[in-house]
Amino acid sequence: MESSALPRPVASPLPARPTALLRHRHLSAFRLLPLHSSSPISYARRALSPLPLPLAPCRVKPSLQLVRASSSPSIAAPNPESTPAPSPQPAQGAKPVPLAISLAVGLAVRFLVPRPVEVTPQAWQLLAIFLSTIAGLVLSPLPVGAWAFIGLTASVITKTLTFSAAFGAFTNEVIWLIVISFFFARGFVKTGLGDRIATYFVKWLGKSTLGLSYGLTVSEAFIAPAMPSTTARAGGVFLPIIKSLSLSSGSNPGDRSAGKLGSYLVMSQFQAACNSSALFLTAAAQNLLCLKLAEELGVKISSPWVSWFKAASLPAIVSLLATPYILYKLFPPQVKDTPDAPALATKKLEQMGPITTNEWVMVGTMVLAVSLWVFGDALGIPSVVAAMLGLSILLLLGVLNWDDCLSEKSAWDTLAWFAVLVGMASQLTNLGIVTWMSNCVAKFLQSFSFSWPAALCVLQASYFLIHYLFASQTGHVAALYSAFLAMHLAAGVPGAVAALALAYNTNLFGSLTHYSSGQAAVYYGAGYVELPDVFRLGFIVAGVNALIWGVVGTFWWKFLGLY
Repeated sequence: MESSALPRPVASPLPARPTALLRHRHLSAFRLLPLHSSSPISYARRALSPLPLPLAPCRVKPSLQLVRASSSPSIAAPNPESTPAPSPQPAQGAKPVPLAISLAVGLAVRFLVPRPVEVTPQAWQLLAIFLSTIAGLVLSPLPVGAWAFIGLTASVITKTLTFSAAFGAFTNEVIWLIVISFFFARGFVKTGLGDRIATYFVKWLGKSTLGLSYGLTVSEAFIAPAMPSTTARAGGVFLPIIKSLSLSSGSNPGDRSAGKLGSYLVMSQFQAACNSSALFLTAAAQNLLCLKLAEELGVKISSPWVSWFKAASLPAIVSLLATPYILYKLFPPQVKDTPDAPALATKKLEQMGPITTNEWVMVGTMVLAVSLWVFGDALGIPSVVAAMLGLSILLLLGVLNWDDCLSEKSAWDTLAWFAVLVGMASQLTNLGIVTWMSNCVAKFLQSFSFSWPAALCVLQASYFLIHYLFASQTGHVAALYSAFLAMHLAAGVPGAVAALALAYNTNLFGSLTHYSSGQAAVYYGAGYVELPDVFRLGFIVAGVNALIWGVVGTFWWKFLGLY
């Protein structure tokens, strides 16, 4: 479906190059990032075909241009005789230094740190294995799935956990809901539905650069509840549109012209996306996990989809409206008006043609799934069952096929490592480690005579800033959410406030750095923003979000009766 909508490439002063060569060159922009979550590269690789916009007659650096494989005859195919076969890469094991540090963390806790009398030997040994696993998550001696499996093996071979306890989280409903969400995201990209929706918003709001940014921001918020992958939304929908609009304005990645339009649009979309993810429970995979972990600690959110949206609605909408304007002032584009953008979007929609049958099926399936997520509690239908029903419809009607699901490697990789971390975290809770840690922190905070609002601020800020050490939002949640929630509860913070605030923060810190989330890698890899700007503006917008959510959220949650 996607390839049939590709336009003929516009004539360019650059000679035609083999598609494989272009793909090889553009991926160099992504190799800088140590990712531990589902890799955004697959979305960026297959989703970055430009809109059919007339490109300015400027020379685009081929090393930064992202190109999709195409069957168009105007793109030269690689000659097998002139293209040498790639030499096989030597097998590589674990990186020695990260491996040594990760193992040393666990061994030091197990054999050098005195075990508290309140903690059993089994619990202390599991904590050592868990901390070693988390250290590997940060340092990456091996891919995260491989390292998690080694940690799981260590817990079983040392008889810290039984086999059934170690693998118990593989039947966790939330983890399977996250896996299925990857398949939904693939359906949006494959059918082109997400691209069509975003292009409509460009047509309606794109007469100025600021309006263009608002159009993209609103369109992401619109599709977020039915497309539960920030990485897929970034790489499969919004970055291709931003690149095409930027190139048509003569704004090229990697040179001074990037500041004309592309730098601002990329930064604005990147920073606003975190609020789109925080607005809906089903807008990001980590949201579902947060509420599941909260439930294990006794914090039950009734009608979770509706409760989540009600609590997030006002602060998230205020942040969504403020972010493009603030960045427009702090990081202004050189091009202020884009009068041609609506016409170009209209042309794009004409070339896409009428909505296809597969797009209608995708729309109907997502309406059904979101409706069941909203009203599932009243109907007695769990969220994962609603997702399974939606995926079954897509498979039966041919929108997706089983090969699509099998080739979604990030989904299966997430199932493997995520289940390991969630299982370990759950066992730590059962064995009393989380309670012991939270009581220690609570006593420390009480020594300063902190009230629960002050404790809330200190703990939330700590949870947020620790993300500078993580390259995965879901990994951060699996490692620290339960412990921090228990600390909040021990300090007297109301359960619903603590659970939701931590969950919302999990989305907001996704825009801190170029490695803080999957969408961060996609947007930074486009080549339009410099690394110092990412860190500087990421910190500033984080402060703005903290102010908005802290002030607006405080009054709004009081009005809703959360405390």
